[in-house]
Amino acid sequence: MVDTNEGKEFSKIIEKKQKRKLAARKDAQHPVWFGLGMFGLVGWSVAIPTILGTFLGLWLDKTWPGRPSWTLTLLLTGVMVGCWNAWYWVKRESRKKE
Repeated sequence: MVDTNEGKEFSKIIEKKQKRKLAARKDAQHPVWFGLGMFGLVGWSVAIPTILGTFLGLWLDKTWPGRPSWTLTLLLTGVMVGCWNAWYWVKRESRKKE
């Protein structure tokens, strides 16, 4: 036999979860295209600095050959700048939702 107090508590928990679920659904009115656009934005924000760093490094290696590999150094720098840039955009969009 189920205690009525336990049944009421269980009902309150379920009701609270249902309200939270409905509120989340209401807030998530972004279409699929928004998610794909954000995915593309993050991808390009990493790819562009990486590619630019690589090409600049190749040019520097041709112009001033030497011990440090400018290509590798600027490629890694481009990846780091790109990751920071992607983090910035994602953080900015998540703040808009809140």
